[in-house]
Amino acid sequence: MRNHQQIQILRKTKIGYGLYISHGGPVVVNPSTVIGNNCNLSQFVTIGSNEGKAAVIGDNVYIGPNTCIVEDVCIGDNATIGAGSVVTKDIPSNATAAGNYAKVLNFNNPGRYIQNRYLE
Repeated sequence: MRNHQQIQILRKTKIGYGLYISHGGPVVVNPSTVIGNNCNLSQFVTIGSNEGKAAVIGDNVYIGPNTCIVEDVCIGDNATIGAGSVVTKDIPSNATAAGNYAKVLNFNNPGRYIQNRYLE
Protein backbone atom coordinates (compact mmCIF):
# COMPACT_ATOMS: atom_id res chain seq x y z
CA MET A 1 0.00 0.00 0.00
CA ARG A 2 1.42 3.35 -1.03
CA ASN A 3 1.05 6.49 1.02
CA HIS A 4 -0.12 9.26 -1.33
CA GLN A 5 0.09 12.80 -0.07
CA GLN A 6 -2.37 14.88 -2.07
CA ILE A 7 -2.98 18.57 -2.44
CA GLN A 8 -6.25 19.41 -4.16
CA ILE A 9 -6.29 23.08 -5.10
CA LEU A 10 -7.71 24.06 -8.46
CA ARG A 11 -5.89 26.61 -10.60
CA LYS A 12 -8.82 29.07 -10.40
CA THR A 13 -8.59 29.32 -6.59
CA LYS A 14 -7.53 32.84 -5.55
CA ILE A 15 -4.34 32.61 -3.51
CA GLY A 16 -2.01 35.40 -2.38
CA TYR A 17 1.79 35.31 -2.21
CA GLY A 18 3.69 33.10 0.19
CA LEU A 19 1.30 30.15 0.67
CA TYR A 20 2.99 27.41 2.71
CA ILE A 21 1.64 23.87 2.94
CA SER A 22 3.41 21.95 5.69
CA HIS A 23 4.23 18.25 5.44
CA GLY A 24 3.04 18.10 1.81
CA GLY A 25 -0.62 17.60 2.58
CA PRO A 26 -3.07 16.11 2.27
CA VAL A 27 -4.98 19.37 1.81
CA VAL A 28 -8.32 19.97 0.07
CA VAL A 29 -9.42 23.51 -0.86
CA ASN A 30 -12.75 24.42 -2.48
CA PRO A 31 -12.15 26.51 -5.64
CA SER A 32 -14.34 29.37 -4.35
CA THR A 33 -11.97 29.87 -1.38
CA VAL A 34 -9.95 33.10 -1.24
CA ILE A 35 -6.60 32.81 0.57
CA GLY A 36 -4.56 35.90 1.48
CA ASN A 37 -0.79 36.40 1.59
CA ASN A 38 1.57 34.37 3.79
CA CYS A 39 -0.90 31.72 4.89
CA ASN A 40 0.15 28.38 6.35
CA LEU A 41 -2.04 25.31 5.76
CA SER A 42 -1.03 22.33 7.88
CA GLN A 43 -1.58 18.70 6.98
CA PHE A 44 -5.13 17.32 6.78
CA VAL A 45 -6.75 20.75 6.29
CA THR A 46 -10.06 20.93 4.43
CA ILE A 47 -11.62 24.20 3.32
CA GLY A 48 -14.98 23.30 1.86
CA SER A 49 -18.51 24.27 1.02
CA ASN A 50 -21.70 22.37 0.33
CA GLU A 51 -23.78 25.47 -0.31
CA GLY A 52 -21.69 27.44 -2.80
CA LYS A 53 -19.11 29.94 -1.56
CA ALA A 54 -16.27 28.81 0.69
CA ALA A 55 -14.13 30.76 3.16
CA VAL A 56 -12.24 34.01 2.77
CA ILE A 57 -8.95 33.77 4.64
CA GLY A 58 -6.95 36.90 5.45
CA ASP A 59 -3.20 37.53 5.41
CA ASN A 60 -0.71 35.83 7.77
CA VAL A 61 -3.15 33.12 8.89
CA TYR A 62 -1.99 29.82 10.40
CA ILE A 63 -4.39 26.88 10.11
CA GLY A 64 -3.41 23.93 12.31
CA PRO A 65 -3.45 20.24 11.43
CA ASN A 66 -6.72 18.37 10.89
CA THR A 67 -8.82 21.54 10.68
CA CYS A 68 -12.07 21.85 8.72
CA ILE A 69 -13.29 25.27 7.62
CA VAL A 70 -16.88 24.96 6.49
CA GLU A 71 -18.94 27.25 4.24
CA ASP A 72 -18.82 31.02 3.76
CA VAL A 73 -16.82 32.21 6.79
CA CYS A 74 -14.20 34.94 7.09
CA ILE A 75 -10.95 34.40 8.94
CA GLY A 76 -9.28 37.72 9.70
CA ASP A 77 -5.65 38.74 9.22
CA ASN A 78 -3.05 37.29 11.62
CA ALA A 79 -5.46 34.66 12.97
CA THR A 80 -4.31 31.31 14.35
CA ILE A 81 -6.62 28.30 14.10
CA GLY A 82 -5.69 25.47 16.46
CA ALA A 83 -5.31 21.82 15.52
CA GLY A 84 -8.47 19.77 15.12
CA SER A 85 -10.77 22.77 14.87
CA VAL A 86 -14.05 22.93 13.00
CA VAL A 87 -14.64 26.52 11.90
CA THR A 88 -18.27 27.39 11.09
CA LYS A 89 -18.33 31.06 12.17
CA ASP A 90 -16.20 34.10 11.38
CA ILE A 91 -12.91 34.46 13.27
CA PRO A 92 -11.76 38.08 13.81
CA SER A 93 -8.32 39.44 12.96
CA ASN A 94 -5.51 38.78 15.46
CA ALA A 95 -7.47 36.02 17.23
CA THR A 96 -6.41 32.55 18.27
CA ALA A 97 -9.34 30.14 17.93
CA ALA A 98 -9.69 26.41 18.48
CA GLY A 99 -12.18 23.67 19.19
CA ASN A 100 -15.11 21.86 17.72
CA TYR A 101 -16.83 24.24 17.04
CA ALA A 102 -14.01 26.79 17.02
CA LYS A 103 -14.20 29.64 19.54
CA VAL A 104 -11.90 32.60 20.06
CA LEU A 105 -9.49 31.84 22.91
CA ASN A 106 -7.41 35.03 22.99
CA PHE A 107 -5.77 37.83 21.03
CA ASN A 108 -2.18 37.13 22.21
CA ASN A 109 0.71 36.90 19.72
CA PRO A 110 -1.18 37.27 16.42
CA GLY A 111 0.53 35.73 13.41
CA ARG A 112 3.18 34.03 15.56
CA TYR A 113 3.46 30.90 13.39
CA ILE A 114 4.05 32.72 10.10
CA GLN A 115 7.83 32.74 9.96
CA ASN A 116 8.83 33.09 6.30
CA ARG A 117 6.68 35.93 5.00
CA TYR A 118 6.74 36.96 1.39
CA LEU A 119 7.61 40.64 1.25
CA GLU A 120 6.86 42.69 -1.86
